[in-house]
Amino acid sequence: MEDETKLADEMKKMEYEPLLPIEKKLLVWSLSLGVVLLALLIWLSNTFFS
Repeated sequence: MEDETKLADEMKKMEYEPLLPIEKKLLVWSLSLGVVLLALLIWLSNTFFS
């Protein structure tokens, strides 16, 4: 329990750091790729394994 309070205190001390533009691009790319691959997997499974 003591470790959790130390962690919470340290997180309260941290300054807010906005995401860098490259980090935003990486998030968008990875989420988009995940959605596209999931759609492809659903299509493949419905087409070949139905």
